[in-house]
Amino acid sequence: MNMQELIKCVETLTARVQQLETQVTELSQPRDRGPKSQGEMTEEHAFRVKFGDLKDMKHKAAAELLGLSYGQIFSCRGEYTFKQVKKDWTPKQVKQQETKQEETPKQTETE
Repeated sequence: MNMQELIKCVETLTARVQQLETQVTELSQPRDRGPKSQGEMTEEHAFRVKFGDLKDMKHKAAAELLGLSYGQIFSCRGEYTFKQVKKDWTPKQVKQQETKQEETPKQTETE
């Protein structure tokens, strides 16, 4: 190789290195997964995300709407958290009221 060919080869390699460095920089930046959590996820949130009005919404959009993080929605839908929330789930308050009504002895008409 003569000097001209070597210079051309170095220029080509330098351009390729710069291109690869740009690609690495773009890939190493974290992806935007949505908002940071503004609170804890509740069972009511879990039900809405799994079976309610938010079930067909994307993770990121549901997270933004509820003020939760992408990870909280992902974990809930993947059943890593809130495993007890099933399709027939009812809120604890409703369950507690029903239980209290069952425990209260009913008065008969003869009393």
